[in-house]
Amino acid sequence: MKNAYRSDIPPEWLHLSQVFAALGDEERQRILLLFEPGAQLNASDIARASTLSRTTVSHHLKLLCDAGILERSRHGREIHFRLCAATLIGHLTSVIDYLEDHR
Repeated sequence: MKNAYRSDIPPEWLHLSQVFAALGDEERQRILLLFEPGAQLNASDIARASTLSRTTVSHHLKLLCDAGILERSRHGREIHFRLCAATLIGHLTSVIDYLEDHR
């Protein structure tokens, strides 16, 4: 057993709990699955495509953005969201690398 991580998590893993918490919710998974490659959606688009209220969608979008899974950009009065695949792949790669090293 490695005792080094009993109190400290490696710096490249600090963000992972937020990422996995965001991905662990089925509603947020459904929201992510709405994004086609290169698509940008706003909260109203997502609310129309789901059973959630716009307020609830906005809450989920905030958590996904805070975790680095989605990026937001302002277009006039609207805020559009897009999948930040490169960041998510980076986080998941750090987990895969750890598992590969510890087979």
